[in-house]
Amino acid sequence: MSSQQKNKQNQKQKPAQQPSNIHMEMGQTFPLTIKRLGINGEGVGYFKKQVVFVAGALPGEEVVARVTKIQPKFAEAEIKKIRKASPHRVKAPCPYFGKCGGCQLQHLDYQQQLREKRDILIQALERHTKFDVSKLDIRPTIGMDNPWDYRNKSQFQVGQQNGKLVAGLYGLNSHQLVAIDHCMVQTPATDKVAQGVKQILQDFKAEPYDERKRTGVVRNIVTRAGIETGEVQVVLVTEKNNLPRKDLIADEIMKRHPEVKSVVQNVNPGKTSMIFGDKSTKLKGKGTIDETMGGLSFELSPRAFFQLNPEQTKKLYNEVKTAAALTGKEKIADAYCGVGTIGLWLADGAKEIRGMDVIEASIEDANKNAKNHGINATYVTGTAEHWLPKWTKEGWKPDVVVVDPPRTGCDRALLDTIKKVKPKKFIYVSCNPSTLAKDLEYLAKEYKVEYMQPVDMFPQTAHVECISLLVRIK
Repeated sequence: MSSQQKNKQNQKQKPAQQPSNIHMEMGQTFPLTIKRLGINGEGVGYFKKQVVFVAGALPGEEVVARVTKIQPKFAEAEIKKIRKASPHRVKAPCPYFGKCGGCQLQHLDYQQQLREKRDILIQALERHTKFDVSKLDIRPTIGMDNPWDYRNKSQFQVGQQNGKLVAGLYGLNSHQLVAIDHCMVQTPATDKVAQGVKQILQDFKAEPYDERKRTGVVRNIVTRAGIETGEVQVVLVTEKNNLPRKDLIADEIMKRHPEVKSVVQNVNPGKTSMIFGDKSTKLKGKGTIDETMGGLSFELSPRAFFQLNPEQTKKLYNEVKTAAALTGKEKIADAYCGVGTIGLWLADGAKEIRGMDVIEASIEDANKNAKNHGINATYVTGTAEHWLPKWTKEGWKPDVVVVDPPRTGCDRALLDTIKKVKPKKFIYVSCNPSTLAKDLEYLAKEYKVEYMQPVDMFPQTAHVECISLLVRIK
């Protein structure tokens, strides 16, 4: 998935102005049987044929629900009482579960998480396509042996509570910062360094940024670890360039944490939910860190996209390679390529790789990575809808196109380009079942869905990744 995300439009309307078909009242309680999990991990039930989303409820449970919010086409509720618990309900081990917005499914047995994620994919296909889903080859979700300690990157918001600098995540559906001292899904390296940097900023009396008052400096602490190399990068995201004593802070970070090989300041002055701004400056050490995966090495700059779960990434990319079924003669286009990971993973079975991404820093890293491995690959800045027609006109037509877009899915212009360029195979790596389903429906007349393989990249959350192999209909 590319690091470029489309800004979501805030559609804030007063409840009184919303025409609603939901016939219930705020605070109303009623018994409810939970039928399935929603795409955000909430339980879904029906009260008098009206959809109700219940946070924390699990499929098969019978609960007493209390209405907390009424929307035009559905209601939201909380659990007042569990009358009949799911046999798959477990005690969540994390003290922040239900408080921070990071995980949604720690209270669900892991093997059942894998089954429910496949079902979330099926629901999206039923909702957004005309496919006979019962006839699709949708395979069991590929999971992890140890579904903890897997994230190689943390992005903690910085704030101040009771006069003390804290770092953590915003609560679910709120802007209330939940201070986190230990995250169970982070790798030990990122977790340790993030907590250490938090203490150093406190020691140097760095002022957290307050977005309401528009005061302060430090917005985020971002840490990324090379799991195979042991190298760690720290990015201090600030509202303005002037971070007092930033050189001393960088020195102290590397002194207390020798595993840190790169300290970078990123400036983000915008009033935005995006973590990074456009300007990054190296404060100490290297501008990048190195990581290896599957015998390939990668240079990672702060804004470059790299998958967050290395163990599952290997499985994901091997599934892409299986879907591609390369013979050594194929030309491959890698759209939303990031630092070139998928293309380089496929390179030993392909004739040539070309890729594109709108993030210039990612393309620089991708070309370095290809050159370092002596791989016949070319990466350019821009969109696939610009480059694919240009290359085709010049006589270079891809046999296989691989896409790994953001949660917003593929741009319609890209899908139209796929229809025109007509690669034999189109391999779609998706992190959002809803946008995946809509995009597959759009291509249904030109491409057949051969099979779909869900992969659990983010255990304990409701997210599910999926590889779809599409073959051109002749």
